[in-house]
Amino acid sequence: MTSARNRRPAAYRTRAASLLGSTTLALLLAGCGDSERSANPTAMSPTAPQRTLGSGSKSTLVGRGTFAEGFKVKRKSADWDVEVKAPNGLDVAVQSITFEPGGQSGWHRHPGPVFISVVSGTMTFYDSDDPTCTPIIRSAGQGFLDVGDHAHIARNESGSPAMNVVTYFAPPGALLRIDAPKPGNCPF
Repeated sequence: MTSARNRRPAAYRTRAASLLGSTTLALLLAGCGDSERSANPTAMSPTAPQRTLGSGSKSTLVGRGTFAEGFKVKRKSADWDVEVKAPNGLDVAVQSITFEPGGQSGWHRHPGPVFISVVSGTMTFYDSDDPTCTPIIRSAGQGFLDVGDHAHIARNESGSPAMNVVTYFAPPGALLRIDAPKPGNCPF
């Protein structure tokens, strides 16, 4: 028969192991939050600008191609004139993006011009450099040109889904989207 004295260390060991397991779990859970902070030091900083995440949208990259050689294309007729120059090459990417009602892109910018064609529904765009936060509304068959030098947000403020086909012009290999903080000119 085991004496109380011999059982006591076993009980303490079991309790200690339980506490150690709980402490380890707590540290692991705390570490998960810290890993986000470590990967992005400004993610949790109260003084750093906070980026805005999109919601209620689904995007599909249709394709991306690199035009490595520099080029210049100019076409002019009596009633139309267009010129595209890319002395150091160019990536062209096409993406389809569907926005559910209330969906939005989050504030972001691009490294070059972006041509947005609204294929169905209605989209509302806001520019970060517009102090009045005036909505720019585009419906199916209309386009919105983002020149890429400032942040903007795309929002589906209608009650129906909307779909855009987006064509990006970017430096070869560049990210197509750069998250941006809320600019402060709009209430959202």
